[in-house]
Amino acid sequence: MDRQSNLAGMEMLPTAALFGGAAVLLAIATRVVIPWLHRATGLELVLCWFLAGGIGVFLPLLVAAWAILRREHRAPGESLWRDRLRFRRMTGPEWAWSLGGLLVVGAMSMGLLLGMRHLLGTAALVPSFLEVRPLAGVRLWILAAWVPFWFLNIMGEEILWRGTMLPRQERSFGQWAWLVHAVGWGVFHTAFGPVLLVTVVPALLVLPYLVQRRQNTWVGVVIHSGLNGPAFIAIALGLL
Repeated sequence: MDRQSNLAGMEMLPTAALFGGAAVLLAIATRVVIPWLHRATGLELVLCWFLAGGIGVFLPLLVAAWAILRREHRAPGESLWRDRLRFRRMTGPEWAWSLGGLLVVGAMSMGLLLGMRHLLGTAALVPSFLEVRPLAGVRLWILAAWVPFWFLNIMGEEILWRGTMLPRQERSFGQWAWLVHAVGWGVFHTAFGPVLLVTVVPALLVLPYLVQRRQNTWVGVVIHSGLNGPAFIAIALGLL
């Protein structure tokens, strides 16, 4: 039985409004709030990113998801978490698809990163607020501060993008919903600049495709967290 049979579609205008609105929040956080917070408090830029991004971007994504879900009418017996948001138990094939997707995206992104590093040098690769002096000694506490931000980042995006929006986009765009979704997700990332945006193109395409194919939002969580987590740790420890 399709327990999402009453689910309304999501056409291009609301898709653009949600991704575009989130992109504006990210631009304000990165270009206005982080510099101001850094000047006002003297905190390291990466800590300012944790605060501005967590409170000003990813928490509002969860609020937006709540507002959308609250207005929907669910079928009798439909579980919000399992049926509507599609956080379903992971099967063996889904773990295989998730880990395979993670490896493919990681390899492609690393190839793009190394290619642009060769062409442009390291200085142009990441925004200043993502540059972290290698953590050591007492500064290792920054890794502990990053954990709740990382959780809010991953779950804020996955609950709104893949859990709330993608199922409705599938109603409107059918088998190509993942591609429409990928373009919108790319718009969200524009505040990071064109160079970093190029490196995340594999994730923009592969992640929503696999979530739609497997009909399971945990696939997106596994890939997204598997990319963001090790990448930040490697940067923080001076390995990248």
